Parts: sequence; C-alpha cells; structure tokens
Amino acid sequence: MTVNLLDFDAEGLAAWFAGHGEKPFRARQVLRWMHRFGEDDFGRMTDVAKSLRATLAAEAEIRGPAPVRDTTADDGTRKWLLDVGADNAIETVFIPEANRGTLCVSTQVGCALECAFCSTGKQGFNRNLTTAEIIGQLWHANRMLGAVKEPGVGDSGERVISNVVLMGMGEPLANFDHVVAALKLMLDDNAYGLSRRRVTVSTSGIVPAMDRLRETVPVALAVSLHAPDDKLRDRLVPINRKYPLKDLMAACRRYLESAPRDFITFEYVLLDGINDGDAHARALLALVKDVPSKFNLIPFNPFPDSGFHRSPPDRVRRFQEILMAAGVVATVRKTRGDDIDAACGQLAGQVKDKSRRGASSRLTFAPRRTSEVSW
Repeated sequence: MTVNLLDFDAEGLAAWFAGHGEKPFRARQVLRWMHRFGEDDFGRMTDVAKSLRATLAAEAEIRGPAPVRDTTADDGTRKWLLDVGADNAIETVFIPEANRGTLCVSTQVGCALECAFCSTGKQGFNRNLTTAEIIGQLWHANRMLGAVKEPGVGDSGERVISNVVLMGMGEPLANFDHVVAALKLMLDDNAYGLSRRRVTVSTSGIVPAMDRLRETVPVALAVSLHAPDDKLRDRLVPINRKYPLKDLMAACRRYLESAPRDFITFEYVLLDGINDGDAHARALLALVKDVPSKFNLIPFNPFPDSGFHRSPPDRVRRFQEILMAAGVVATVRKTRGDDIDAACGQLAGQVKDKSRRGASSRLTFAPRRTSEVSW
C-alpha cells in the first residue's frame, strides 16, 4: 500500500524511515525536499541515495489535495478550491498585504458545530481532513506562489506566506491529532519554520482540547466568542451548552501561561439587533476583564435564509469605541477578496453531508457563505 509522506510530521516520518532500516538524517533530508523545496518527485531528491529513492518511488508518494479552481481577486487575494475526494472540496485563501502574507487553511470538510449564523454549519459535516490534506494546503500554496526554497539556497528571512491561520472550514480542535501534526510541520525548521506567534488556531471553545493544545503545541489562539452571556451564546454557538463561558474564560487564562502572545484574540461577528448593542459591549468588557485580550469585530456576510442581518456601520463604530475606551484593542475586520467570495466569512467549498441533521446526504456548493471564518 502506498503511503503519503505528507501525512507524517518529523517524528512520524523518522519512525517510518526507521522501519525501513534508514537513519534519522534520511527522514530530515526528505522532509526538507517535501516542504522547504516543494518537491513531489523522489527522483529529483539528489542528495538521497539512489537505492532509497527507488524504495520511496515504490512504496510512497507525496500528494496534496488536487486543485479544482484557482481564482485571484482584484486586490490580489487568491483562492483555491481543492478536491479531497468523494465529491468533497475545501477552500484555501491567501491574503497578501504590504508587510505579510496570510494563508487561511481549512481543517474539516464542513463543520458539525452548527453555529446559528454560519453557512459552513448549514452545509453539514462529512469528515476530518487528514494531516496531508491540512498541511497540503500550505504545501500547494507555496508551490503556486513560487514560495518554495531552492536547494542549497539559504533562508533570506523573507517569506511569501509569513502567517498561517486555521480559520477556514471546520473546527480545528475537533480534529485535534491531525491538526497538531500539521502545526508541528508548520513550526519545524526542516519544513516551514514559522514561529508560534505567526500560526493561529481558531476555536469555538472546546475547552479540553484547548488545554491539550496548550500542553502540546501552544500557538497563537483565537476564540470565536460572538456573545457576552451564556443565554445568547447558547443560541449562537451551541458548543457553549457543553462548555459555558465561565469554563471558556478559565481555559483562556490557562492557555496564556504557555501562549506565544500575551493575549487571546476574540472573534466577534456583529449581528444587527442581536449582539451589537451598547449593553453587549459593556458585558463583554466585564466578561474578559481577567483575560488579556484583543477583539476582531467581524461584519456579518449574509447568506440565504440565515435570519440575521449585518450591523450598520455606525453601530459597528459605536461598539468598537466602547471597547477601545476601556483600553481593549478592537479592530474591525477589513474585507478582502469579496469579488471572488474569499472575504472574511465567505469560504464555502463543497460538502457531501454525512451528519445526522438530514435524512440523506446532500451536496451543497459555493457561493454559499459562511460567517464563522476570519483572518
């Protein structure tokens, strides 16, 4: 059976090579060829022994998700629709800016959390992505953007993709093991060499997994909050019924003990007349008073039959002003790539639903819009 080497982090790859009687340095060589150089042909790995290259060609492969569509917006934002098999596809977005380039990565085909305002949740849930399918999005984007290193050329310090955010389709911490393996590759100096500050995991608040992430690979953390009290959050973010705000805030405080940044980012989609009042803003301040934090305020992107509306600009400004007057950093998410449905809250993809929320599987396809993701 052919093994996809993109499924292995450094430890797993070393173990696979050891099982073939190879020394650890051989695994490091191949890791660099795959991730730093973007190579998928064992025959071109010139410093690897010919006999090993032949073994690899017979028993292994390097295969990321297959591209279905590649679209570039007027502002330079680029979106890929990637085939992950069985009539399912995910979306990955690259957002270029003057001082950084951010890649927004998906972790599941669909999502099972059913947040009330999120179109991804309306599509249903099919499965977790594998490590190869998660890290394969970064691997593919690097190749398409011409960002792979040349063998023998040192690191200049400049990166086309300088930041990665796990904020696309799915709840990352519901796919913990595969996400952690992908994170380790993103941080590995023989692979992508990103700093922990430049890799962000977004979660709706799966408390035990937040603690595991803190203990395993504590990268920057963003929490999808969206409400200042349990009653409203139970409605908007149903996972809150299992892990209420008291438990979530305690988990955030614990996470900061190991986090690479000294604050938690809270994501907050503003819904007209639902969670955007002055009282909501003041309640938020009370909620996070013991949690060093920054808020990303996200304008809602409507989708058919959502039942929600975008807060007017003056209401967004007022909400932001209340937070900032109390000394809390609050930014309003800038829209990027909206002409190709790649803006914050517009990732959709293609999901053949296997969840139990419908009597049978159904297929939904972009341009359905999600309002849970951000970067």
